[in-house]
Amino acid sequence: MASSRPLAWGRRYVMVRPDHFRIDYAINPFMDPADQPDPHRAMAQWVDLVSTIERLGGTVEVVPQRPDAPDMVYAMNLGLGVLRPDGPDHLQAHVVMSHMRYAERRMETLSAQTWFERSGRSTSYVGSDGVGAHLEAGDVFAWGDALVAGFGPRTEELALKHLATELGVRVRGVRITHPAMYHLDLAFCPLDERRAMVALGAFDDESAAALLELVPEPLVLTDDEALTTFCANSIVLDRTVVMPAGAPERVATQLVAWGFDVVEVDVSEFHKGGGSVRCLTNPVDVTLGRDLPLVAGGGVVLPALV
Repeated sequence: MASSRPLAWGRRYVMVRPDHFRIDYAINPFMDPADQPDPHRAMAQWVDLVSTIERLGGTVEVVPQRPDAPDMVYAMNLGLGVLRPDGPDHLQAHVVMSHMRYAERRMETLSAQTWFERSGRSTSYVGSDGVGAHLEAGDVFAWGDALVAGFGPRTEELALKHLATELGVRVRGVRITHPAMYHLDLAFCPLDERRAMVALGAFDDESAAALLELVPEPLVLTDDEALTTFCANSIVLDRTVVMPAGAPERVATQLVAWGFDVVEVDVSEFHKGGGSVRCLTNPVDVTLGRDLPLVAGGGVVLPALV
């Protein structure tokens, strides 16, 4: 079995403190306004997740939550954070802000953009205010020589072309068709440079086959494993996988066999809104030109061409 280097990114995160987390509407199959999260328990779970990340050597920056934006706690979807070259010896932190599919979430990025800019980051949009292609950052991961980007339920295919041009990188699009795995981060989790968890049932046949070709050593999840425990919605710090509590024994056993430590964190209150560990954490340390090769003009590679 080939050795594999850890991911070069995933140590710096932006999170949103859940001061106003609740279920006001239903925009995914998990949300039910009649089943409200316990605010005290949710806060304790969030604090435990932050503490776990910091204990493992990661850093967390905290964005305040808007009172009128109950879903803002799912920070992964605020925008795609990267470090891009700005001169020979300088990297500029930049965020491509999400353009949310649902109007109920669009106010989140207005506040987040102000926060990102005050923190010294530049920002841009693919589309905004309901105009232009929709892009949600929970659909995008750095992997190999490209961004792997899901499109369908939330992100539009056209947004991938804009993203490739904006950042000057390759983007590989995969079509999501499962209504409950509406973001890529519910069905795909990079583990290291050779391995990833993949829930093939989230994708059309062409995209599922493309992902199997793309990932040298996939940990293939069943739909039940992905949806019942949110186990693909995990994060990785070096060789430690931080997963939602209750991960399937088969999945945890394989991760340990590959040399990972597995740390489970109870974030079950946030499952009521349709998100878990990854949704709550936005990595902002992908470096263009190091973690992702720069390509003149960018480029989109569709599944059949992977």
